[in-house]
Amino acid sequence: MSGKKRASPGADVEKNPLANVELSDEDAQKLQNIQKDIQRVELVIERQAMEKLNPVYEKRRAVAKSIEKFWPVALMNNTMISFHAQHTIDQLALSYLEDLWIVRDPKEPRCYTIEFYFKANPYFTDSVLKKDYKYVPPPAASDENSDADGITDSMLDFSWARDVQPSATPIHWKDPENALTKLHPRVAEVDGDDDMPAEAGSFFNFFEIADDPFEIGTQIANEIFSEATDYFMGNVAGDELDSEEEDSEDDDDDAEEIDLEKPRAKKQKKE
Repeated sequence: MSGKKRASPGADVEKNPLANVELSDEDAQKLQNIQKDIQRVELVIERQAMEKLNPVYEKRRAVAKSIEKFWPVALMNNTMISFHAQHTIDQLALSYLEDLWIVRDPKEPRCYTIEFYFKANPYFTDSVLKKDYKYVPPPAASDENSDADGITDSMLDFSWARDVQPSATPIHWKDPENALTKLHPRVAEVDGDDDMPAEAGSFFNFFEIADDPFEIGTQIANEIFSEATDYFMGNVAGDELDSEEEDSEDDDDDAEEIDLEKPRAKKQKKE
C-alpha cells in the first residue's frame, strides 16, 4: 500500500483567490467620491434629526423640571458618571441640579455647550455651570463653499480630537472646606506614557479643568441627554446601578446619606 497522501480537493487551485484583486486609480476615486456622498447624506440626516428633536427636548425639559431630582438620578444611573461622582459630597452637590441642557453650535452641531442649572446650595454661588466644546475650523474651511444643505468638505473630514477645543469654567466655592475640586483634585499620572490621570478626583473637575480625558462631555451630550428618561427610570441596559455593591471611596463620614437611585413607581389607588 502506497504511503502517498491523497491531495485535498482543490489543492491545485490558488489558496486565496481574493488575494490579488486589483483596483484601478479611477475606480478607487469613484468609490471615494461615493463614500463622501454617503457621509454628506448621513450628516444632513443627523442635522435634520437634531432640529426636529430640539422642540421635543424642550417639552421634556418642562416635565423634568417638575420631577424631583430627575437629572441627578439620570446622571447617576450612568456607570461613567456614577464612577466620577462616587464621593458622597459630589452626590450631595449634584442633588441640587434641577436642569441640564445642551446648546448645539449652529455651524457645527457636533460641537456644543453643556449647561448644568443648580438651585441655591451650600457649595457654590454659581446658578449655572457650563462646559463648552468649541468648534475650531481647519484653515481650509475659510475658502470653502457649502452645498445646498450647508455642508462643506471640511465638515466631512471632521475630527473631534483636532477640531474641538474644550473649555474650563471656574466654580465660585462658598467655603474652602467644601471646595470639592480642592478636596478631591484630579491627579496626573507621574510614570508611564499614559495620558490618562492616575485619579479622577471630584466630578466637578469636569468643569474646572478644560481637558476631558474621560470623555464625560460626549457621554452626557450624546448618550445621557438623548436617553434621559430611560436613564432616570433605570431602563438602560448595562448602566443600572447596584447600590449594595457599589461602595463609595469617599471619607466624608459626616455627610448625610442621599438616595439617587432608580425612582420607584407609585402604586395606583384601587377604585
